[in-house]
Amino acid sequence: MSVIALNGLTLRRGERQILRGVDLDVKGGEHWVLLGRNGCGKTTILEMINGYLFPTTGTVDVLGYRYGTVDLREVRKEIGYIGASLIEKFTLRDPVWEIVVGGYDAKLRIYEEVAPEVRDKAMGELERIGFAHMAEQPFGTLSQGERKKVLLARTMMAGPKLLILDEPCAGLDLYEREKFLDALEELSSGKMTMLYVSHHIEEIVPLFTHVALMADGAIVAAGPKREVLTPELLHSAYDVDIRVEWQRERPWIQIGKE
Repeated sequence: MSVIALNGLTLRRGERQILRGVDLDVKGGEHWVLLGRNGCGKTTILEMINGYLFPTTGTVDVLGYRYGTVDLREVRKEIGYIGASLIEKFTLRDPVWEIVVGGYDAKLRIYEEVAPEVRDKAMGELERIGFAHMAEQPFGTLSQGERKKVLLARTMMAGPKLLILDEPCAGLDLYEREKFLDALEELSSGKMTMLYVSHHIEEIVPLFTHVALMADGAIVAAGPKREVLTPELLHSAYDVDIRVEWQRERPWIQIGKE
């Protein structure tokens, strides 16, 4: 079954054509990475999948729902999302465990008594990422990488069927990036489908199975990662000579010709 089915998406704003007939089919349990240069349309695609933006033409089906015929608030309950602006919405003095608990019913702050089973679940998610000892710390005392790992635990509280991550490693140093990617692999479920947007090919850890490569408002290649991450296809998207080496199902690149 398709978890995400985008068919013939176009988006036009005045004289500007932002999307040019985007097709994408993501099956259940697959973990995809969406790659491409700045301005190629990656964030626009995410906004359409989340139901915050609608195409000029084309159809969007997510988790079996056809957008335009359903209550999008109900669909979003089955989607976990981590984006650049999410951290700014939280109160930094709140303890870490409350940030995680809020993911159970999509609340930014906790004002009422928390059921013991919900708090236990939150502590279990923190334990999975090795943060149980930080449960009482104010969220604001954590590093950027630690905060993003806490948001992963928060997202898992609702058991999403689809997890969308928009450049989650932006601003992280090498150490924090690798720790975040480790946590993502630890929290991933075989039943959960994932769409991860990045600029950096080296973030495609073994967890990820498929890649969609965008350029100029269109998807130029999509499929199993080894079929898409070739020098020829990457050149078509980035207009740079790129060589790819694989180590343990993770690609590493070198720029320039032989």
